[in-house]
Amino acid sequence: MNTQQITPGMIHVINGPNLNMLGKREPEIYGALTLDQINGELKKRAEALGLSLDFFQSNHEGEILDYIHAAFEQGPAGVIINPGALTHTSVALRDAMSMLSCPIVEVHLSNIHKRETFRHTSMIADIATGQLTGFGHYGYRMALDYLHALAG
Repeated sequence: MNTQQITPGMIHVINGPNLNMLGKREPEIYGALTLDQINGELKKRAEALGLSLDFFQSNHEGEILDYIHAAFEQGPAGVIINPGALTHTSVALRDAMSMLSCPIVEVHLSNIHKRETFRHTSMIADIATGQLTGFGHYGYRMALDYLHALAG
């Protein structure tokens, strides 16, 4: 169970299975930056924009669901999510995400539509505000800039 303190009005950056292995796992597909490096760049950008971020990564679906439930209770300002392989398989993730009334941006480092057929379908694409796929780590910054623009 996630016991992390969540602050109302925060933007949540959620990363799913295997994203803790960025920089090591198939860098020709996912890039050379680690998740900590991506999060560090995103944190700097958020501070410049006056936004608060909370970062969460887990390889365990239930922990991700618990985190989303806790965020829901606090009223998030927005969510940036890279669900990893759960994108293509998890109805439970879809159900949890559908509870959120805030903007949701789905991010994928690689272009899931140019990969294996099973990766072409996202379980959350139709409930997400938007989807960024194939822009590498820049997709996270694009998502943050978009959420900032929505906040006005």
